[in-house]
Amino acid sequence: MNVLLVLPLLVPLATAVAGILLLRVPRAARAASALGAAGLLAASIALLSATLDGTILVTQAGAWPAPFGITLVADRFAAAMVVVGAVLLAAVVASSVRGLDAARERAGFHPLVHALAMGVSGAFLTGDLFNLYVWFEVMLMSSFVLVSLGGEREQLTGGLRYVVLNLVSSALFLAGAGLLYGTVGTLNMADAAVALRAMPAQGTTSVVAALFLLAFGIKAAAFPLFFWLPASYHTPPMPIAALFAGLLTKVGVYALVRTGTLVFDRDRAFTDPLLLAVAALTMVTGVLGAMAQTDVRKVLSFHIVSQIGYMLMGLGLGTRLALAGTVFYVLHHIVVKGNLFLVAGVIRRVGGSFSLDRLGGLLTRSPLLAAAFLVPALSLAGLPPLSGFWAKYLLVRAGLEAGHGAIVGVALAVSLLTLFSMTKIWAEAFWKPAPEGSDPAPLGAGERLSLLGPVLALGAVTVAIGLGAGVLFRFADAAAAQLLEPGLYVRAVLGARGGGG
Repeated sequence: MNVLLVLPLLVPLATAVAGILLLRVPRAARAASALGAAGLLAASIALLSATLDGTILVTQAGAWPAPFGITLVADRFAAAMVVVGAVLLAAVVASSVRGLDAARERAGFHPLVHALAMGVSGAFLTGDLFNLYVWFEVMLMSSFVLVSLGGEREQLTGGLRYVVLNLVSSALFLAGAGLLYGTVGTLNMADAAVALRAMPAQGTTSVVAALFLLAFGIKAAAFPLFFWLPASYHTPPMPIAALFAGLLTKVGVYALVRTGTLVFDRDRAFTDPLLLAVAALTMVTGVLGAMAQTDVRKVLSFHIVSQIGYMLMGLGLGTRLALAGTVFYVLHHIVVKGNLFLVAGVIRRVGGSFSLDRLGGLLTRSPLLAAAFLVPALSLAGLPPLSGFWAKYLLVRAGLEAGHGAIVGVALAVSLLTLFSMTKIWAEAFWKPAPEGSDPAPLGAGERLSLLGPVLALGAVTVAIGLGAGVLFRFADAAAAQLLEPGLYVRAVLGARGGGG
């Protein structure tokens, strides 16, 4: 068994168990949580290092050969997703020291976030569709408790919408998996890919592909079933919301990329035009929803929806450059969006509200907070030289090269509207004078370290990606090339049985 593939699951599992045992000792629980987050980050970096040369790592649980056993697989894309997820987890755990109230901490925050991290890592590393469903359910259970942690009315209302739509998605996923198993007799992704290529084209496979597209599209918060996200992501404390915003929808995008390039790559004539239409509508509806909001959390929640459209655009275009753009965009967005939600928590702490009508004067009150907001906000809007500019540049260039001027026009227009809504937050919260009667609440020394430290660190990652964009582009291009050669994945998993893939 390859230990590098197992550690990203065992480390958060062990940390979650330790967190449960230490619930009544908050300081020890925090220490265990921080140690677990650091351990996951180290394990994920080791995993990524082993895949950088193009090696696809595979292990079979219990030594059962594929497709009969539980398969774990890591290529460049999967390993990078585990790493960036671990980076965000570390920032969230650090921020929670002062950004989360003691009652929620005692109610199980630390074990729950590590259970969520285990589910996310499992979804990225599984080579089997049934186990992908299992990992989705692990994420759903832990995330539902997290979104409701505290039991406030707004949280319970948002959590109900969250869980209902995600259960619908899970039901569609299970139905698609059942139809696929009935068609090819396997749910191992590599084995299913081989079986589908050996079959003549038929309508059943298109139906199965559509079911998976719908199921994963709901989890990714794509148009039209995205409304559960802005109704729920603004309700929990910001460390929890940051983890959700950065990771959960990206698992849906990852699943779309993985199945679209490996299992259902023969259905691209059916799925690609549909994906491009969904991408455009997701971008537009998300950014228009953001522009209509006056609550910082809701603005950022709608922008999650909008940015998912860019990721789907690259998958729908289907070229190597476009897929590299999607890989680049997903990795950059996990950092930027998680950071913006953490910044929103600090805005609430310093300014006393999430409402733009009640905020003001934060530029003079906390210049460091202003800088911490400006970097991810401008990156989200796609201004050079930050990471978001290069991510959008790759997608725009890929769209023009593929002759899809309409989707490029939508992407550019939405980018301008994103800049407008980020400018609105800046003008209302930071630039205008503080409203009369507002009570400044400067950060203490400990709070500056715990609350501003993680957001400044994530901001530094964003700047580093922008200034060193060539390095990440070369990685994203290599990952895209690997995704577009499914035979490599098939042979790694099935060995000689994979044949030519």
